[in-house]
Amino acid sequence: QVQLVESGGGLVQAGGSLRLSCAGSGRTFTPYTMAWFRQDSGKERDFVAAINWSGPNYANSVKGRFTVSRDNAKNTVYLQMNSLKPEDTAVYYCAATRRIVRPESPTYEYWGQGTQVTVSS
Repeated sequence: QVQLVESGGGLVQAGGSLRLSCAGSGRTFTPYTMAWFRQDSGKERDFVAAINWSGPNYANSVKGRFTVSRDNAKNTVYLQMNSLKPEDTAVYYCAATRRIVRPESPTYEYWGQGTQVTVSS
């Protein structure tokens, strides 16, 4: 019933920027928190950023470089990524939940299919 669709991934040179989008839809889609996670080949999925009705949260590795935001209708979450580094290379996943959870916890109700971000050096 709830669908999350990511877009905006691609190949970028180190130091460049990308903007990811995640559009949510559903008859009862009113999430408390929307978030971004990432997973590189052979590694575990890591928290990147989240935003709820109060404000944003960021992983230390991206703080100061990435910005998470939501549109006025609260149906879409964005991740503006600046000063990209090769270690940012990963599949980025959008997540959403109606429940109040620890933002960095991977216990979200809904997940997108992911979008590939590759940063070349």
